[in-house]
Amino acid sequence: MAKAKRKFVCQQCGTASGRWQGQCDDCGEWNSIVEEAAETVFSARHDLQGGGRAITLVGLDSKVELPPRTSTGIAEFDRALGGGIVPGSATLIGGDPGIGKSTLLLQAAARVAARGLTVAYISGEEASDQVRLRAQRLGLGNAPVQLASATSVRDILTTLSDGVPPALLIIDSIQTMHSDLIEGAPGTVSQVRASSQELIKFAKQRGTALILVGHVTKDGSIAGPRVLEHMVDTVLAFEGERSHQYRILRAIKNRFGGTDEIGVFSMVAEGLEEVANPSALFLTNRDETVTGATVFPALEGTRPVLVEIQALVVRLSSGATPRRAVVGWDSGRLAMILAVLEARCGLSFSTCEVYLNVAGGYRLSDPAADLAVAAALMSALSERPVPADVVLFGEVALSSEIRPVSHTPLRLRESAKLGFNRAFVPASGADGVKGISVSGFRTLAQLVDQMLGRG
Repeated sequence: MAKAKRKFVCQQCGTASGRWQGQCDDCGEWNSIVEEAAETVFSARHDLQGGGRAITLVGLDSKVELPPRTSTGIAEFDRALGGGIVPGSATLIGGDPGIGKSTLLLQAAARVAARGLTVAYISGEEASDQVRLRAQRLGLGNAPVQLASATSVRDILTTLSDGVPPALLIIDSIQTMHSDLIEGAPGTVSQVRASSQELIKFAKQRGTALILVGHVTKDGSIAGPRVLEHMVDTVLAFEGERSHQYRILRAIKNRFGGTDEIGVFSMVAEGLEEVANPSALFLTNRDETVTGATVFPALEGTRPVLVEIQALVVRLSSGATPRRAVVGWDSGRLAMILAVLEARCGLSFSTCEVYLNVAGGYRLSDPAADLAVAAALMSALSERPVPADVVLFGEVALSSEIRPVSHTPLRLRESAKLGFNRAFVPASGADGVKGISVSGFRTLAQLVDQMLGRG
């Protein structure tokens, strides 16, 4: 019998090597390499083309019915999930500590259980009495939710396998679960992977919708092995700042629906409330026109959200080093817009401090915000306000060209619905919709000339 070779595999990226080392050469992670059982020379050369069970192959044209969905009773939660929870699916939800993950799931569990479905809530971080007290504070003390405090995956699955499986199973959180098949403390890479695999296997076999709560690292990504995100069907990120009232539930992976959908909530004393009109959260009172403020119709999945972009330009004395500060947007993109305004439009910011803020703590990643940011900076520098009934969107190129963006009609319809009468957009997307007047601009210099009254 040939001696088995030792094999060390990185739990983050899957790179295999013949020796252990503290840091993976490929992904750079520390202490992520563990030893796994390696194949013998015989098994590595063994032919796998026979002796197996034949599988059924189907064509892409085969008719497939859409999976049935169960509403959570929270419309914003259902929107982020793609229409509701799917039986047999596995969902991973992550967020900062205290952001409201447990509160949201407890509210959803209570509403699902109130419709006669069996719901099991397993807490590995809090005792049952603590969860019960939170439910009473939220007014959910009489909800027929089956509650338990446990960390052993074997105990949990043994209990749930006895009788009719629950329609919804919530594990809070997966980092506290422990499988006795794997050595190691709860929260380690091997334990998180093994515990998730057993729970997901149970959910697929018994048709139970599984929701796992995951911790996040200091940079906001979900803690544990990256393979955990591949194992589940849906990954949701619960975002927001404790100092702000709103919370955003964002879908970043969904095998049963579209990604980049969001659900917006407001944190109140009674728990999380749905926000049917998110634009009301991010728009300030616009009765009085002020300089440096523009409105941008952002797009989150299929939902347009109007946000206010605020800019402040402070002129400094000669010789002082100007500062650039940005909140809610990419600082590198701000530097690019400032360079285009100086090089292509004749505006000088070299002796000015520039501050840019997206109101309400909202974070933008849409390149269509370039035009609104440029207009806000120009307004703050010239001290000429942008008309209060105008929205702006478009991507700005280094040549000063304003490039078209996606879903222009959707952005315009939402703007008209909220009372805006005019829109400044790229020239190629100047086809308007009913209720709003559209002005198209080919270059950023044309917009600057019009707003500054330059001939």
